[in-house]
Amino acid sequence: MMLKVGINGGGIGGLAAAIAIGRAGHEVTVFEQAEAFGRVGADINLTPNAVRALDGLGVGELLRETAARPSARISRMWDTGAETSRLPMSDEAERQYGAPQLTMHRADVVNALAQAVPAERLRLGHRVKGFAQREDGATVTLANGGAHDFDLVIGADGIHSGVREFVFGEDRPQFTGVVSYRAVVPATKLAGLELGTFVKWWGPTPESQIVTFPLNRGRDVFIFATTAQTDWTNESWTAPGDPDALRDAYQHFHADARALLAACDTVLASALYVRDPLPLWSRGSFTLLGDACHPMMPFMAQGAGMAIEDAVVLSRALQDASPATLGAALQRYENARRERTARIQIGSRGNNWLKEGGNADWVYGYDAWAVPLASLA
Repeated sequence: MMLKVGINGGGIGGLAAAIAIGRAGHEVTVFEQAEAFGRVGADINLTPNAVRALDGLGVGELLRETAARPSARISRMWDTGAETSRLPMSDEAERQYGAPQLTMHRADVVNALAQAVPAERLRLGHRVKGFAQREDGATVTLANGGAHDFDLVIGADGIHSGVREFVFGEDRPQFTGVVSYRAVVPATKLAGLELGTFVKWWGPTPESQIVTFPLNRGRDVFIFATTAQTDWTNESWTAPGDPDALRDAYQHFHADARALLAACDTVLASALYVRDPLPLWSRGSFTLLGDACHPMMPFMAQGAGMAIEDAVVLSRALQDASPATLGAALQRYENARRERTARIQIGSRGNNWLKEGGNADWVYGYDAWAVPLASLA
């Protein structure tokens, strides 16, 4: 039986869910408050688990047209530059995990996903104002006064999720005391440095690090750095930062690391927030995915990947669902996802993963299209 599904949020997780759930035979409507998808947000690292999930959605080839494909994931020490771990990616990742690592701008991922959602299913410029639980479903009320009834409403609306607050009550995210800085630099300004790989420079504390990876098929380099900074709490992804202050914070790092920051003419700064793992994601005719239920630090590069995995697994859980079996379907979705996302949330906050090697298979080898689900019966 076909379900009517409403999705609040047209980001990566919401669009991935729209594609996957639509292909599972259900009628999906996405509400996104933005009038159009602009080129805002951060550049993004999609690890093999996320790329394999996107390949199953049919958008992987489009992403490969503009993405870079790092040859390795490398860890280096902040002071000596010594390499402490190296994980081959590219062709080796494809052989081992079924997909490569791809790095690109977030907007390229959003646009590829949006192209795969039928135009009549995507409502841009529609801000959701409120929600209501009915005996036989849920209602979404829009700021323009319209109201829509659904069998299921999915909150794919980020760390400040309105769906989450409606279902579980107000619960403010926690400021981590860490501020991130981002810049994109032409590769020509960084001649002599290793640019075709994903490199993480581990600082003397878990709050300090520099991460770089190629963009635009290697023509540009994305530079991401973090510092402990309790007096800056601006969460905007478009707020300007001070490149001189950033360079000063890393003045004792290796010369190659300092050269990366020296090439940054401008930077954007954003405070990082998290929540603790949720014991429940669903209630009645509502459920959550992505940052709405498990926002995490970026240190394992899994935020977008977890949202994409959620979308695929949720679609599989809903494959044969009807209004009568919706509760059981949502339960098997949660059962399949909560432990993994909580482990990555906690690991990302600890910021120690692959510092000195280790097994990446449990993260990169996950296949959202094949992970076992409990029977709906």
